[in-house]
Amino acid sequence: MSTAGERQLVLVVGVGRSGTSLLSGMLGHLGFHIPQPEVKADDTNPRGFGEPRWVVDFHTRLLRSRRVTVNDARPEAWATMNATAADGAARSELRDWLSGQLRESPALVVKDPRTVWFLPLWLRSASELGLPTAFVTMLRHPAEVVASARRSYGDTLTTATRACAWTNVILETERATRGARRAFVAYERLLADWPPEVRRVGALAGVPRLAAIERADHPAVDGFVDPTLHRNRVGWDELEVPERVRELADDVWERLLALAGEGSAGADPAAFDAARSAYDALYGEAEAIAQSSVIAARRRARAPGSPGSAPPSLRVRLARRVPARHRRRLRQAIAVLRPRS
Repeated sequence: MSTAGERQLVLVVGVGRSGTSLLSGMLGHLGFHIPQPEVKADDTNPRGFGEPRWVVDFHTRLLRSRRVTVNDARPEAWATMNATAADGAARSELRDWLSGQLRESPALVVKDPRTVWFLPLWLRSASELGLPTAFVTMLRHPAEVVASARRSYGDTLTTATRACAWTNVILETERATRGARRAFVAYERLLADWPPEVRRVGALAGVPRLAAIERADHPAVDGFVDPTLHRNRVGWDELEVPERVRELADDVWERLLALAGEGSAGADPAAFDAARSAYDALYGEAEAIAQSSVIAARRRARAPGSPGSAPPSLRVRLARRVPARHRRRLRQAIAVLRPRS
């Protein structure tokens, strides 16, 4: 049985394709427990994702129930998802899972790109267990993140939408972790020389076991860290992203690098809040301009025989043959004849 002083939860958060799997895997080699089973490695992440399968399924279910996606660019989506912290059933489910994992190990690392949509839920659940929680956010230039996501996941989202999603998600990550024990880590620095970056994480996030790490004591980490995996070294010139989106993303990126270099001393909350307001305004303009496209897409989706639409059922096809003036009487008759439970 672990004591309260030994217990620690590290949440690896941020935008997917930013090096979060690398950091999670490293922490696994450094003594933190990655809850099992994990999501299996594939061609997009040959060294593994470092993601607990239960967490991915839990997050995915809650996101779908609220019609939010992991790369959602809508500012309004945050209010929808932050409300999960008040969902007693979701909180109880997460708390019970965490309790079970703490019986396996007192030091846990949890990584899933969806976690950022549930930070209030995780904080409240961990607090109810008296579980100290720290956040580590991986940073990679947004152009590289967009290119990597396009290569790994295809063209389901435009590059412009992915760039907007990066801005939306990383700004909320910064805002939601203010005042908490946290550290921001640049992907390139972690690949180039991991021990000082890990020690820096330990010092900033209040994790003593990481603050004293020495390379010689952990040869397995050197074998796990492979700088050749840093592909997709691209810039905005190779991507179709509107200039205003690029400029805003680059402004946020420069401010985040200050956090990665100076910790909280490099933070300017007012500047991040101004960037949030600028993004919200930009997205609002885009929504207003694109209303006709949204209406047309809805009509295409509803049109019989349109791509992806299911054929009408036999009941619907038969109902359509009944004149409209008789349909109400028919429904009333069916209701009378239907057996009641």
